[in-house]
Amino acid sequence: MSGISDFIDNEVKSNDVVLFMKGTPDFPQCGFSGRVVQILDYVGVDYKGYDVLANADLRQGIKDYSSWPTIPQLYVKGEFVGGCDIVTEMFQSGELQQFLTEKGVATRDAVA
Repeated sequence: MSGISDFIDNEVKSNDVVLFMKGTPDFPQCGFSGRVVQILDYVGVDYKGYDVLANADLRQGIKDYSSWPTIPQLYVKGEFVGGCDIVTEMFQSGELQQFLTEKGVATRDAVA
């Protein structure tokens, strides 16, 4: 593995929830990243966000690591979950919340 692959591998395995995104959780730089941030915040998950725009090696490295061509990318307990469309579909169906619970990731019951 290259240095960036080692970094990515370590981060996704040592943090329960990791989001590789454009921008930061406080200031997303694209609508797709922003949507995933909103979903994670809504379900009350603690997560670590990485801005791929700040590092070209990270931006390409995460695509190579997952063999997935787009950003954002969500990882839970070392497992690649998907990008914006997949996370949105899982959230809308309730599957995301169930998946997080099954993985032992703490969430809060969001009140509408």
